[in-house]
Amino acid sequence: MKETIYIFTNGRLQRKENTIFFESEDGERKFIPVENVKEIFLLGEVDFNKRVLEFFSQKEILLSYFSYYGYYMGTFYPREHYNSGFMIVNQTKHYLSNEKRLFLAKCFVEGAVLNCLKILKYYNRRGKNLDINISDIEEKFGLLPQQKTIEDTMALEGQMKQIYYRSFNTIINNEDFRFDQRTRRPPKDYINTLISFANSMIYNYALSEIYQTHLDPRIGFLHTSNFRRFSLNLDIAEIFKPVIGDRTIFAILNKQIISAKDFEKDMQGITLKESGKKKFLQQMEERLKSTVKHKKLNRNVSYRRLIRLELYKLEKHLMDEEEYFPFVMES
Repeated sequence: MKETIYIFTNGRLQRKENTIFFESEDGERKFIPVENVKEIFLLGEVDFNKRVLEFFSQKEILLSYFSYYGYYMGTFYPREHYNSGFMIVNQTKHYLSNEKRLFLAKCFVEGAVLNCLKILKYYNRRGKNLDINISDIEEKFGLLPQQKTIEDTMALEGQMKQIYYRSFNTIINNEDFRFDQRTRRPPKDYINTLISFANSMIYNYALSEIYQTHLDPRIGFLHTSNFRRFSLNLDIAEIFKPVIGDRTIFAILNKQIISAKDFEKDMQGITLKESGKKKFLQQMEERLKSTVKHKKLNRNVSYRRLIRLELYKLEKHLMDEEEYFPFVMES
């Protein structure tokens, strides 16, 4: 299984013949085993040149980079090696048909909300008293089939997410981490910082998996395809943000793996320090590599693999081979 490489420090990526190495500001060199690398995330200030990008293109390695504050800035997406005109035509047909697009949009919302409910019910069984929030989400979830537009579907999802986020203070056993409401740029508290960072990473994991399929990442269904570079990864990420991101947040805070010392505040809001990013991503990698029993395949698969399998299901739906149904965690 190919690796994900995270680069936290400042420096430069350089190519030497058929190898790539990272040279930090203090001159330390670290060679990158490109044959075993799927993607590289640049979380520090890193320079590189065209020769490096050419090499990554040859090796089919995605390169994603983030700002100092942890905001996703963009991805070098090598030329599509699995390009399929047939798949692009089918994606476009489903996007242009209001009925077909709305069906998929509701599927992504359904998967996201059902996974949120699975999490709440898990903690409710462990004495967290989340009955009211669960009931409120289930009541609103019953309205999903009635939604007539993408905008109404997204608005309903937003309402259910607000209720879900209200549960965080009950789930998290850490007085240093309290959560009032979802805020993004800038995040106004530690929890918002963690949610934004986790979501950014999951968007990129989904993008990397799309690259291994015939799907075009620019054609989404819940999220509008416009002048933004990618949107399908945002759709798929909706399903996995609770499963991978939120569960990682609960784990690191309830186990006190991260503390307030791993954050810093300035005029731009609250950001994770390098120490916090490393701790968080270590836990998220463990989550991605952990396995669950896949009923249809009758074997254990990793959560990272589940993202790819979700895309294969979507491909079959777009080709009218099998109706799509989103991944939902077991109880």
